[in-house]
Amino acid sequence: MGFYQDHIVPSLISLAMRNRVLQPYRQRLAAQAEGRVLEIGVGSGLNLPFYSPRVAEVLGLDPQAKLLRMAGRQLSSVPLTLVGGSAESIPLGDACFDTVVTTWTLCTIPKVVCALGEMRRVLKPGGKLLFVEHGLAPEESVQRWQHRLNPLWRRFTGGCNLDRPLAMLIREAEFEITHLETGYMQGPRMMTFMYEGCARKG
Repeated sequence: MGFYQDHIVPSLISLAMRNRVLQPYRQRLAAQAEGRVLEIGVGSGLNLPFYSPRVAEVLGLDPQAKLLRMAGRQLSSVPLTLVGGSAESIPLGDACFDTVVTTWTLCTIPKVVCALGEMRRVLKPGGKLLFVEHGLAPEESVQRWQHRLNPLWRRFTGGCNLDRPLAMLIREAEFEITHLETGYMQGPRMMTFMYEGCARKG
């Protein structure tokens, strides 16, 4: 988890462009978080500087100890706890978070439906899932290339998938999507169709 945001995106765009392209997504998403927050695939902590005072605490989950150590060195304006673990089996209790945040992470989780179910489990009733992810594009011509390239892409990028229909998967996990914006980020179309939005646990 966190592989796409920490490794793949920087390889597609220059480091000089990295903040200009990705930072607005992070800022918009983090600004909507509130209360007790679980960030799935916290990676090296690139979202941490953008949480607002409306966040009481952030718990960052990631299976990679090296990335957690990097996240621990990030500046954060809110209390932060880092936990090693998988989104497919979140080592936390039921209904204990107000917000779950995921940025460029759902592409890499092997059992993504299971992981979304776990996110729903740990959210309080009415809690929200904030997400920005890349996935299946709407045009058939782009989809054909995504499906064609995905087996090879997944093999060389730590399990990242180009062609997951993110909005559909979130709805199938019994979330209600309350806001969704889609469109291409700068870069190759097969890799840069973005889903950015908010979904609520009923």
